[in-house]
Amino acid sequence: MSNKINHSMSLAKPDAINITDKQKAALATGIVGLLILALALFNTNFPNQGVFLTLALGMISIGIVIYTREAYLTKLEGIKNDGAWFKSISSRGVWGWVVGVILTSFYIVLYFYPQYLGLGADGAANTGLISLFDPLSQLLSGRNASQWFVYGTLYTIAILAFGYKFILKYRHNRYQQVRTISVMFFQLGFAFLIPEFMYVMNNDLPYYDLKSMWPLNYYIFDEWSVKGFLSNGNIGLALILFGIITIFVISPILTYKYGKRWYCSWVCGCGGLAETAGDSFRHLSSKKMSAWKIERWLIHLVLVFSVVMTTAMVYTYLGYDKNDFWLTRGVFIALVLGFLALVFTGIMIFKRHELGKDAKYGAIGFFVVIILLVTMHFTGTTDHVFYMKAGALRSAYGIYIGSIFSGVIGTGFYPILGSRSWCRFGCPMAAILGFQQRLFSKFRITTNGGQCISCGNCSNSCEMGIDVRHYAQKGENIVRSSCVGCGICSAVCPRGVLKLENDSMNGRINPTEILLGNDVDLMELVNQK
Repeated sequence: MSNKINHSMSLAKPDAINITDKQKAALATGIVGLLILALALFNTNFPNQGVFLTLALGMISIGIVIYTREAYLTKLEGIKNDGAWFKSISSRGVWGWVVGVILTSFYIVLYFYPQYLGLGADGAANTGLISLFDPLSQLLSGRNASQWFVYGTLYTIAILAFGYKFILKYRHNRYQQVRTISVMFFQLGFAFLIPEFMYVMNNDLPYYDLKSMWPLNYYIFDEWSVKGFLSNGNIGLALILFGIITIFVISPILTYKYGKRWYCSWVCGCGGLAETAGDSFRHLSSKKMSAWKIERWLIHLVLVFSVVMTTAMVYTYLGYDKNDFWLTRGVFIALVLGFLALVFTGIMIFKRHELGKDAKYGAIGFFVVIILLVTMHFTGTTDHVFYMKAGALRSAYGIYIGSIFSGVIGTGFYPILGSRSWCRFGCPMAAILGFQQRLFSKFRITTNGGQCISCGNCSNSCEMGIDVRHYAQKGENIVRSSCVGCGICSAVCPRGVLKLENDSMNGRINPTEILLGNDVDLMELVNQK
């Protein structure tokens, strides 16, 4: 029996739950697997790389599985706090910062210094950690591994192993189980295996993750990528058309019917990693009003940057006359400006009153984009856009958004900022889908204020920083651009107050209605919902 004096007056035990001997053995197994990867990083010469790679990944996965089964299958179904705010790793303690620094350092080396991971330069053989993955890469695509193959393999293993943990933790909720199986399927099949098989069938095709669309796969519209697709005949042309149709047709239709959750919580790899490996850190997302204000400004600034940079990137390799890409610069700019004007006009006509003062900020952003694109058109040359070299401009978006924000900060800061800091503050795809969700989606989270006991489980578990309890207490529908529809708020509610729904647009947004027992028109108000 512990002799520790506990001065806490909390009804809940304020100490992290002790782990069992079986969990300690599982941790040791996983650590040995990580140690093999660490030894490879320091150029250890393994006699059989395929065996040691299998051993490393297998031990890591087995360790996670055994630890998870011991943690959740020995308890009744349902969500428990389990001392998340008292564990060092999940409460911004010493271990949390250590893990954050390690993840951030790994991403910095991966993106900017892959030679330290053993990537062979100019056709030279790989060494170190990357060479350990050569047998698996050879098996799948017949080529040696790159730093991106190593990254993709580890990314997929993390989603699969921690996805199993997520399924056991939320085994009382069928929606969470199906959603998790979906992200595991799309990551393993569409993001990892299919691109490797596509390379085997046609190694001239550029890399293409079929589930990723612009602006996440910003590289699809780069000059080398477009030329690579067009040079492969009908298959390449079909892939480009599929990417365009996904942006302008498939995505709006699915968002209208199901909200942004169809992508952010069911398909997206970033969201999949956040939901599985990042589940232990979801409560660290700030719920402050100041954080919400920063989020709204920052994510839309990133979207403006993405639109301008992508337009400028395409603009740099189009000529003034018809060429291999069938478009001239003038026609392309006219199409972009026309589309933006059409979207802006529609919003001002149909949604201006609903958006309130946000419509004013949207108008400012629209005119800023228009001015930037017009300025680019009249000042750009064949080598320079915005008075910068075209090559530097093409790489700017990939470096600052695709690498630093989404990779280094977005994933490396899980233990510090929460699991969806990239999705919340920097993902331009989330901004577009959130824009569509807020304006014309049938999705909302309905609440029953009369049943809310203000426990705060919903707000604590929201990884997007939404104070769900604030809405639940008033019986107000939750319609937020940032909501990814993960449904965890509903899963952890002990009273069944929250429900994810796809219904008509009528009564979807009710910002001033509060259900009170003495309202004379209470039943009329309820029937309208």
